[in-house]
Amino acid sequence: MKKEGFWHRAFDLYYDGFRNMTLGKTLWVVILVKLFIIFVVLKLFFFPNFLKENAREGEESEFVATELIERRF
Repeated sequence: MKKEGFWHRAFDLYYDGFRNMTLGKTLWVVILVKLFIIFVVLKLFFFPNFLKENAREGEESEFVATELIERRF
């Protein structure tokens, strides 16, 4: 039974494409490693949790509201 719907054809296209890749698999690994570095490693080292450091627990919303209203650029 051959399905001819759009989603089935799209899935078959990508499935066959990824299955027959040689160089592409290596490129996907490089892309995934770069995304991991960008979103995990950089987040841990360069973007601290500002709210946790400056607001008391349970009062985060009040801290944000105060900072938005009273802070001058």
